[in-house]
Amino acid sequence: MKPEQKIVAKGAASGIAVMALGVWGLTRLLPAPPIDDVTAERIAYALQANVVALLPLFVMIVTIGNSRFLSDAIDPTRHAESPSMEIDGRVTENTLQQTLVFTVASLALSAVAPLDALQAVWACTIVFVAARAAFWIGYRIQPLYRAPGFAATAYLNGGMIAYVLYQLLTGAPS
Repeated sequence: MKPEQKIVAKGAASGIAVMALGVWGLTRLLPAPPIDDVTAERIAYALQANVVALLPLFVMIVTIGNSRFLSDAIDPTRHAESPSMEIDGRVTENTLQQTLVFTVASLALSAVAPLDALQAVWACTIVFVAARAAFWIGYRIQPLYRAPGFAATAYLNGGMIAYVLYQLLTGAPS
């Protein structure tokens, strides 16, 4: 394995471990939602969390807009972006992709998770926001250091998808 691959592999493994511990710990710390076991209330609960999950994307969009306004890159056809602006654009694009997956997966999770464990939606949201911040900060420090945040987000989304698919395929009670 090349040195860069080792850095990314270690970063990804640490991101996945922190993500899993974070979701597990927060699910146990956060209270179960005080809602009735009705699909509409479950979805409304998840939509509130999804607004919080949008914050990293919103902050990134505003950051790009402000950076463009204050530089020669105000006209995007000039291709005058600084290296940090290019990174911010890449981070924002990936965050848009990850946020779309997170939104659908967390809404589906809210429909199938047991009511007494539905706070996992908020646990996932908190970890998602922290992972997106880690992705952005790591990318800005050194592009290889984006791995913990990327892996935490991708495997968080993958975990929610896997859980929902398991529930759907097995008909397991929620």
